[in-house]
Amino acid sequence: MAQAIEKIVTTIPPRLSRFTDLPLTATVKRKVAAYARVSTDHEEQQSSYDAQVSYYTEYIKSRTDWEFAGIFADEGISGCSIKGRQGFQAMIEEALNGGINLIITKSVSRFARNTVDSLSTIRKLKEHNVECYFEKENIWTFDSKCELMLSILSSISQEESRSISENVTWGHRRRMADGKVSVPFGRFLGYDRGEHGELIVNEKEAEVVREIYRLFLSGFTPHGIGKELTARHIPTPGGKVKWTASTVKSILTNEKYKGDALLQKTFTPDYLTKKTKKNEGQIPQYYVENSHPAIITSEIFDAVQTEMERRQGTKSRYSGVDILASKLICGECGSSYRPKVWHSTDQYRRTIYQCGHKYHGTRKCSTPNLTAEAIHAAFIRSFNDMITNKNEIIGNLRESIALASDMSELESKRDAANSEMLFLADIVQKLIAENARIPQDQKEYNKKYKTAMERYEKAKSAYDAIIAQIATEHKRIQCMKTFIRNVQDLGVITEFDEALWCLLVERVTVYGKDDIRVEFKK
Repeated sequence: MAQAIEKIVTTIPPRLSRFTDLPLTATVKRKVAAYARVSTDHEEQQSSYDAQVSYYTEYIKSRTDWEFAGIFADEGISGCSIKGRQGFQAMIEEALNGGINLIITKSVSRFARNTVDSLSTIRKLKEHNVECYFEKENIWTFDSKCELMLSILSSISQEESRSISENVTWGHRRRMADGKVSVPFGRFLGYDRGEHGELIVNEKEAEVVREIYRLFLSGFTPHGIGKELTARHIPTPGGKVKWTASTVKSILTNEKYKGDALLQKTFTPDYLTKKTKKNEGQIPQYYVENSHPAIITSEIFDAVQTEMERRQGTKSRYSGVDILASKLICGECGSSYRPKVWHSTDQYRRTIYQCGHKYHGTRKCSTPNLTAEAIHAAFIRSFNDMITNKNEIIGNLRESIALASDMSELESKRDAANSEMLFLADIVQKLIAENARIPQDQKEYNKKYKTAMERYEKAKSAYDAIIAQIATEHKRIQCMKTFIRNVQDLGVITEFDEALWCLLVERVTVYGKDDIRVEFKK
């Protein structure tokens, strides 16, 4: 049997620094940076932020073996996600490009509250030979045990963030359920914040809001209103120079201007991404009537919503450029009339109005072309006929309002359908929770779930139909009230009145040269 050969092991000492990959004898300093973050911009957090910056600047510069590579910071930014943290992203980019060898921060939670973000970022830094040091936990990321500790601590930070988010959300929703209204005052036109956070009308801005509603009802489009306000050098709610159609439309459709408030229009489904989502029924909403002082009346607000629906319901695209064309309808095909310029380059130049689809397809509409004078005459004739009989019309409308205002039967049906819907929604939620918690026969579960959902959808359809019917009745009542208010003090006219045309006319349907039917809003 051969004699065993003794193993000889010789230790070869390291020659290079694991931090810089340079010889151990080299006097190169580590490039050290610090990261500071506070999640809110409150005054007490500001002092914490300033303290972090000051402390780390002095700490790094006091070390002879370190070279100061800067302080990177984010103020008023959540640590739930890397997105949006510009200081953090700039620091990581600098480190990956070789400008930083070591990053110091107060704690794991200051670095990131998202476990995945924290670990993936640290691994990427380690691949580029960049170390992190978390002072509170005394963790160096080049340490072999660091990843386990970081996983645990990051998970704790993430859970803490979730808990904080849920508490804040609960507080917001509790305030909404109590009818407490809040708006982003810095970019919400017409209101200032009161001493206790309430909405107080800013009269100067309120006049702009009223002008927007007036212009819309007089025939302007949101785009046209935007151009008009921009030309007048009126700043937008956000303080910008140029108005957009979407900004104008948001003001025209915001119920807060009539003194009401629909709360929880959006929600945040994921506390990590912080992205908001439109609430389409996923969570409760709260409608608060008379929650704050109104800038415009309910009648004007409802008139604007009705006019918006009317414009969207026309076959052709509504134009606010020509107030006559915007209300003329072809009695044959239902299309809008459009202005056409004849003899545009000579002395016989004039504008006529014709069906927009007159020459579309194989069969053209036989409805006539009209001049502005013919339209004016038809309006004056119809208006005076209506005014002559206005007392009788107003009397009939008031009777209709009295009958339509009694919605007790509809409201009773609505409440019953709502109770049924809430009961069935609770059953569905309990089924889902029980299936997640207790093993069940999935075939039987799916059968129960399908039955419950079918009952819920049926109850919801009934509820939605009743709500739509109530809304239609309210809108009809408001239109009748608006009509009475607009015409009760008017007399006959001898000339075309543009303001009356925009205010009172619903549509004008053209059947023939002598058959032009004017329909008033009522």
